[in-house]
Amino acid sequence: MPPTQSARKIEPEPSAATGGVRGGERPGKQSRPDRKVWIDLENSPHIPFFAPIIDELEKRGCEVVLTARDCFQVCELADMAGFKYRKIGHHYGKHRIAKVAGLGIRVLQMAPFVLREKPTIGVSHGSRSLLALSAMLGIPSITIADYEYADHRLGKFLGSADKKWVMTPDVVPSDIFKKDGMAPDHILQYPGIKEDVYTPFFHPDPSVKDILGLHSADVVVTIRPPATEAHYHNPEAETLLLEVFKMLGERPEVKTVLLPRTPKQEAELRQAVPDLFAAGRIIVPKRAVDGLDLIWYSDVVISGGGTMNREAAALGIPVYSLFRGTMGAVDKHLAATGRLVLLQSVNDVREKLKLVARDKSVISGSKQRGTLDAVVKHIIAVLETKG
Repeated sequence: MPPTQSARKIEPEPSAATGGVRGGERPGKQSRPDRKVWIDLENSPHIPFFAPIIDELEKRGCEVVLTARDCFQVCELADMAGFKYRKIGHHYGKHRIAKVAGLGIRVLQMAPFVLREKPTIGVSHGSRSLLALSAMLGIPSITIADYEYADHRLGKFLGSADKKWVMTPDVVPSDIFKKDGMAPDHILQYPGIKEDVYTPFFHPDPSVKDILGLHSADVVVTIRPPATEAHYHNPEAETLLLEVFKMLGERPEVKTVLLPRTPKQEAELRQAVPDLFAAGRIIVPKRAVDGLDLIWYSDVVISGGGTMNREAAALGIPVYSLFRGTMGAVDKHLAATGRLVLLQSVNDVREKLKLVARDKSVISGSKQRGTLDAVVKHIIAVLETKG
């Protein structure tokens, strides 16, 4: 399946010390042994999120080592971004027993690499593997999270309380983490949303239109289906998606770019709406496309929740969410401010979804760095405390 997240267009320059490959030392910067940062990439949104963070950490004398899980296009996107990483583990399916077994296997697979590298600190956006292994080895860790109800949110039974931190957008209430035993000074927050770390530096590339065969007369709708293998999946989202497809079938001017999460999901959707596929009304990219480019050249984005919704909101693109799990503070904030429309019923699909063309002219926005700088500042502060 093609990647769906941005793998490039980050303002800071990549490290020339590794031939343009991120994740190595910068020329002219002597990295200190007490500033080695281990970052684990478990899901596709982690690549664009960490790209500018890695650059900034390297500028400040840190050495960054990366591990990556081979699933959800993580490795393909990491290659596109020029990351140097160690590929370890894969996805073990949606069932809880398989997930737990897979977690244990991946932790054991990662251990030799991490023991050899001896990182000062581990940083991830919700990697259970990093959290578990860091706890086992006594490595301080920072878990960055933008969904407070995730089942990994604290790992409160793992490791020493003084060696783990959680970092969230400031719209996420800190009380939920305090109730689970996190010390107030170990709850770190940053302004904006996760996508504000990298979207301010985005420059659209029009070649995506030719790659996908999109024309100026098309009303382009990009759809990312619900994460049916996630622990939080609610089958109601699939009902809403089928209603969306019915609505799309009634609009011949609409061309849909579909970004399935897995080959199995693509096969199921081809079976569910065969006429739209047969007529060429639904396009599944045959190779990797940059997620932010695709979002920018879409008139409408519809997703089962997660990063693509928030990337569209950050770029000011009309976006609709099919997510039917417990709504997190970030999405509640985006919905309350009119940047995200929630589709919570079949009637909502019919009444709220607007399939209209929008002005795609590029407007130069402010390249604010507040969110990126705040995230990096927190990581450096913990490094200096524990290094």
